[in-house]
Amino acid sequence: MSDTTKSENTIIVTGGAGFIGANFVHAALKAGGSTVVNLDKLTYAGNLESLAALADDPRHIFVKGDIGDRQLVAELLETHRPAAIVNFAAESHVDRSISAPDDFIQTNVVGTFNLLQEARNYWQNLQGEKRSDFRFLHVSTDEVYGSLGDDDPPFSETTAYAPNSPYSASKAASDHLARAFFHTYGLPTLTTNCSNNYGPYQFPEKLIPLVIHNALAEKPIPVYGDGANIRDWLYVTDHCRAILDVLAKGIPGSVYNIGGRSEKTNLDVVHTLCSILDELAPRGNGQGYDQLITFVTDRPGHDRRYAIDAAKIEAEIGWQPEETFESGIRKTVQWYLDHSEWVANVTSGAYRDWIETNYGGR
Repeated sequence: MSDTTKSENTIIVTGGAGFIGANFVHAALKAGGSTVVNLDKLTYAGNLESLAALADDPRHIFVKGDIGDRQLVAELLETHRPAAIVNFAAESHVDRSISAPDDFIQTNVVGTFNLLQEARNYWQNLQGEKRSDFRFLHVSTDEVYGSLGDDDPPFSETTAYAPNSPYSASKAASDHLARAFFHTYGLPTLTTNCSNNYGPYQFPEKLIPLVIHNALAEKPIPVYGDGANIRDWLYVTDHCRAILDVLAKGIPGSVYNIGGRSEKTNLDVVHTLCSILDELAPRGNGQGYDQLITFVTDRPGHDRRYAIDAAKIEAEIGWQPEETFESGIRKTVQWYLDHSEWVANVTSGAYRDWIETNYGGR
């Protein structure tokens, strides 16, 4: 793409105040050449403090709003004339989807549908290279593929969908919508399915930041079941690089699986975190943090194993992860130790009160 018009320099990122979205906004702006219009509803997991370093950057335009608000989305598309939309906006925590699935259907299914509709309306009115260069990149998860046995091959792009939670079912539905809009209308969609992300700015309900947060607070470290559930771990900045690469080089209508080639049991992850914390922030009583590990009742329908075969993106796009689990997890622990104020703010009511005062309900 050339840099001659505004539309060719602008991308709309939805959910850009969330964990992966915020990291992606930082990565996109660091890569240069783009203005990012960041649309985020600012639910409990969306946090503007993750974007504080961009407060004075004119290339970052934040808008509080919902991807399901078609009028707002249409206005943003007309005003900013983007060359791409990258859709991170989603409810994403499995436990919350089990106890309260309604929001997951509304955001992940209905919201994605509304966003696709407005993207199609916008794209159909583009001309020439602006039309052919436009991309809609939908960010999804490996959980849509279901659960693997210990000896099963990793998920590939042709693995049949078999979602087992309301969360993964809602993401599977959104993936199918993105596929359908390509095959039916020609909208140039791309879908990425990633393994478990970890790194800076992750809300402490997910395993890794939860373990760090509870350990430092001298609280029990909860481990579901026997702790033998296996996940493939992907450092978030590697994921963001992959999305940028797919956006630039991906073939419309294609799916790309993004994984870290780092399968670990949950218990192995917890013990690794405890060991690093023992080194970097030892307990005052001289005991190891692993003494805080507590096994709790497994959640319903807990998938046993996820693993990603990333051969396609490695071969077609030329992407590979730069971080090993060992290097990434150490960077992650150090980041949380260095940003205790960020954790305190997102886990207290103060941040929510600030959002209500400054943004109110849209």
